[in-house]
Amino acid sequence: MSEPLRLGIAGLGTVGVGVVRIIRQQAALLEARLGRKITISAVSARSKDRDRGVSLSGYDWENDPIKLATRDDIDVFVELMGGEDGPAKDATEAALKAGKQVVTANKAMLAIHGAELAELAENNGLVLRYEAAVAGGIPVIKTLTEGLAGNQISRVMGVMNGSCNFILTRMENSGKTYEEIFAEADGLGYLEADPQLDVGGIDAAHKLALLAAIAFGTRPDFAGIQLEGIERVSIDDIRAAADMGYKIKLLGVAQKTGRGLEQRMQPCLVPDTSPLGQLDGGTNMVVIEGDAVGQIVLRGPGAGEGPTASAVMSDICDIARGWRGPVFGQPVASLQSAVAATSQRPAAYYLRMTLVDKPGAMAKIATVLGDAGVSINRMRQYEHTDTNAPVLIVTHKTDRASLDRALCAMGTTGVLAAEPVALRIEEV
Repeated sequence: MSEPLRLGIAGLGTVGVGVVRIIRQQAALLEARLGRKITISAVSARSKDRDRGVSLSGYDWENDPIKLATRDDIDVFVELMGGEDGPAKDATEAALKAGKQVVTANKAMLAIHGAELAELAENNGLVLRYEAAVAGGIPVIKTLTEGLAGNQISRVMGVMNGSCNFILTRMENSGKTYEEIFAEADGLGYLEADPQLDVGGIDAAHKLALLAAIAFGTRPDFAGIQLEGIERVSIDDIRAAADMGYKIKLLGVAQKTGRGLEQRMQPCLVPDTSPLGQLDGGTNMVVIEGDAVGQIVLRGPGAGEGPTASAVMSDICDIARGWRGPVFGQPVASLQSAVAATSQRPAAYYLRMTLVDKPGAMAKIATVLGDAGVSINRMRQYEHTDTNAPVLIVTHKTDRASLDRALCAMGTTGVLAAEPVALRIEEV
């Protein structure tokens, strides 16, 4: 029987406690599957005395995660503290320099510092695993790096923030406003301490940066992601989209084109009959398209104690079996610097606008669109008041630059009663 694999766990929040619980409850199963025991030598967290609902007896306590990361009696440092810098990054670097394998769920740290941490790990012959950093319990990292290793990936896209999907789904089902459902989600504890990480798309964009790096052989480029949250999505948009056969999702899309690497995290319309259109509540979904496999769809829980701890344990199990491999699917030295796309792939767009109800208003809007090279596919006008006329337009495929020119010119027509809303319609 092989020697036990000894862990040091830094961070005993929801995920850390979940990992401890699995190791304690599934000890016999893990040993049978791995041929060796998984043990915990020591743990670290901000508060030692907090009741976490799981016994920590038998584990040494370290107040300093760096001391934990460099202990002689651990083989794997499990970083579950979070945060792109500070103790998480310092302790991860210390562990790698001390010859420890690392497992982390820290998407922010890897999206910003992933390349340099990968270099440190690979130069020292170590592994840095992070299945739990993207889409919770969905094994998307393993799918890209192993299952689809023989594919040229053309596109990765998905719903990668359950809180945003919950908000948009609840708005649709309840008919309530964004502000009302935001307050509901916050009260249920679905949002981060800084809600902007969720509703602003930042959390999901961190995940997209990691998937793009693996899929397209580039260094993670979080700064290169076009980022837009869901704050401007109104109940009117959700109703109008549904009327036209679409659902609105906070959708991450990464694809490499002749114009460069296109990375977007923004609200988009998707067909309501598509897998993404049928995704409700806090569930995540990732769609991957490859030249050999075609399109595959991965769906599952994107957060929570059990699903995320399960993903952490999958990495620990791989290390226990002796798995070794590059952090982003190929040696970090071979990763290219991402070159941001000079323009987006053309797409149809949904436009919602409120026009001043006077003769010739719609004609002016149509002229502006035509002058910019944007053609109208469908148009609907809804019940109007004495002064305003709500109008919905779906364009034919166009490039974003042309649409932006049209939107800018609309502001000079004198017929807009409010700023128009423009959302991309993504083909799925």
